[in-house]
Amino acid sequence: MFGFVKVAAVSPKLHLGDIEANVQEITTIVKEHSDVAIFLFPELSITGYTLQDLFYSQILKKKVWEGLKELAKVALDRILIIGAPLWHNDRLYNCAVVLQDGKIRGVVPKSYLPAYREFYEKRWFSSGKHISSYIDDIPFGVDLLFESDGVVFGIEICEDLWSVTPPSLYQAAAGAHIIFNLSASDEIVGKHAYRKELVVSQSARGVCGYVYASSGIGESSQDLLFGGSTLIAENGILLAEGERFSFDSVITKADIDVEKLRHIRLAETSFKDAEQKDFRKVILAQLPKTPINRSFDPHPFVPKSRSLRDERCEEIFAIQSSALARRILHIGKETKLVIGVSGGLDSTLALLVCVEACKRLDKSLEDIVAISMPGFGTTKGTKNAAQTLAVKLGVTFKEISIKESVAKHLENIGHSGQSDVTFENAQARERTQILMDEANMVGGIVVGTGDMSEIALGFSTYNGDQMAMYNVNAGVPKTLVRYVIAWVASKNSDLQETLDQIINQPISPELLPAKDDEMVQRTEEIIGPYELHDFFLYNFVKYGATPKRILFMAKRAFKEQYDEATIRKWLRVFIKRFFVYQFKRDPMPDGVKVGTIALSPRGDWRMPSDATVQMWLKELEE
Repeated sequence: MFGFVKVAAVSPKLHLGDIEANVQEITTIVKEHSDVAIFLFPELSITGYTLQDLFYSQILKKKVWEGLKELAKVALDRILIIGAPLWHNDRLYNCAVVLQDGKIRGVVPKSYLPAYREFYEKRWFSSGKHISSYIDDIPFGVDLLFESDGVVFGIEICEDLWSVTPPSLYQAAAGAHIIFNLSASDEIVGKHAYRKELVVSQSARGVCGYVYASSGIGESSQDLLFGGSTLIAENGILLAEGERFSFDSVITKADIDVEKLRHIRLAETSFKDAEQKDFRKVILAQLPKTPINRSFDPHPFVPKSRSLRDERCEEIFAIQSSALARRILHIGKETKLVIGVSGGLDSTLALLVCVEACKRLDKSLEDIVAISMPGFGTTKGTKNAAQTLAVKLGVTFKEISIKESVAKHLENIGHSGQSDVTFENAQARERTQILMDEANMVGGIVVGTGDMSEIALGFSTYNGDQMAMYNVNAGVPKTLVRYVIAWVASKNSDLQETLDQIINQPISPELLPAKDDEMVQRTEEIIGPYELHDFFLYNFVKYGATPKRILFMAKRAFKEQYDEATIRKWLRVFIKRFFVYQFKRDPMPDGVKVGTIALSPRGDWRMPSDATVQMWLKELEE
């Protein structure tokens, strides 16, 4: 199922000391939730955690095994992880028992037994910290990992997570994609926040899924209360959390993305260098195919909340402007900044960054030379917006028309003057030539404006707008550019009207002759919606997602906006352009990385220019 595994953290209604009732409770839950592949139940869930000296009762020994065997039959092809007290060599252990396909497949004992404050586990249980053995031919030990369909999971029990060296770290290093924690954690003021932080941070440290289920209210009211906390986290993100203090069973579900975790371990961490211990691996039967209910953010580069989005935009703007300021200091503080302004989104953001960089260096804004270069497709709206913004900012402004020079150039090379790729690219290269020559004249550098989305798609003219001496927008995707500009506008009321006008106009290269002063080119009609391409880009580069997987996620993320045929069409365009135009990325100018992905061939993304795209396109068609 595209690498997703549906898990459930369950805090069942508990009958303390009544094994038959607890088995029935668990059985009912498993049968009612057939959409789950792996169920996790709390520590000692078959008996209850607070039995105290009743754990010594010999009647438990027989009833526990009978109950586990009955639950194994209920499991079928699903996996049940049950907490149970088990005897081995005349010692009692606090264990996690893995059940599937009518069998007890393995037993993991608790390593760290708390014996402080309200906890007295060492009174009843022995530590399993160094055990590697068998109980009646059933693998028994802390050195067990379990695998089904390539999905590997490990198990630790309650205090194990709170210890200095949690077993889960070694389990993750040995290849466990998911860690299951059976717990009986009582509730005191402030403890839940710390518990949640532990679970989430452990999932980040292990680059894994972490599933946590604790005992509920049925445990006790004697001296302690158990709230029934259920938590599911994935690589530092809390996916799901159940209600606490419920008198009914709580079932918390989530789809853990194992395929994504594999890619992150390989591509974004030093995971391969982690210290490893030897583990025995128990191979389980194939997991059932379960429905995936996970949602996907259609705009992964853009935070949903306004406050977080503003915070992100502020940080991006600071990174861009600080990087440019650093480059200026390296070349010389007297260096001027030459930038082409079109009245479009990208050049507007780049100009604002130039202004902020100069302010950070106490450098005159007149050292910024903003050049408007109207051509055959330039409309009054964008032209006036560029000039108005430059004047309001107080930078040096020039207007140099390219119509005559481009027309003469086309005539010199014997071009017909008809609108084609040569007609369009000649304008882009003429603009770049003007900027480069102007930079030479004034002793400056050309600041590039192309954003990361355009770089990914190769939507630029080679040795035209593809080139600059430093590109401040190289790490900013198109879907985020508008928001950064809007954030700047919110801090500068005198710029608000002009920036709003720029933000709200269609995206266009304005290279084809305008009709009645109206744009005849709209970029998203040519190459597709940028919100789709940014979604494709994020999942392809950051998580190595296959075309089929991207299509699956995009259909869910954009179910209200686009049908499958439309998504397929533009995904095909993205894949082809991303492969074909790597040659434009290879010589791309320096530009600062601002987010979790970037396309610089000197940093994040290294790809051969001659890579064949057919295998990726074929998978999409299949």
